[in-house]
Amino acid sequence: MLNIVLVEPEIPQNCGNIARTCAATRSRLHLIRPLGFDISEKAVRRAGLDYWPMVDLRVYDGLEQFFTEHPAPDLWLATTKAPRSYDQAQFRDGCYLFFGKETAGLPLGFREEYRERCIRIPMRPDARSLNLANSVAVVAYEALRQLGFPGLSGQGEMAEGL
Repeated sequence: MLNIVLVEPEIPQNCGNIARTCAATRSRLHLIRPLGFDISEKAVRRAGLDYWPMVDLRVYDGLEQFFTEHPAPDLWLATTKAPRSYDQAQFRDGCYLFFGKETAGLPLGFREEYRERCIRIPMRPDARSLNLANSVAVVAYEALRQLGFPGLSGQGEMAEGL
């Protein structure tokens, strides 16, 4: 199982879309406060549609509480400041993929502490970043690909008769 960690997310629609990705991939969603919205808010639930009951959601009052409950996790930090691409990471089952808030990313001290675990999504130099929900999907699916898509179906109904 993958663990998706959003540090101080600000936009409810992004959180809803990420929750839907977590539901579809059987990934656990961890939210680190402060949040820029109420997680019971209509906009978050609407973006996640009927997937919210499928989401294994955990909420923490800050990074300190997260690390108290999960000491020494196998973690990767997604940041546009990273020295290497996400495809160079070797993801393992149960790893934690951290993503920062939309306006500022992950805290500087946190990035510096885990510098060797920082990864980025390649993009043109003059582009600031991808949307948070898209970034989560890109990195999560690379991790799942490396793990062989555990518990996920690789075929659709059109596979019949092939």
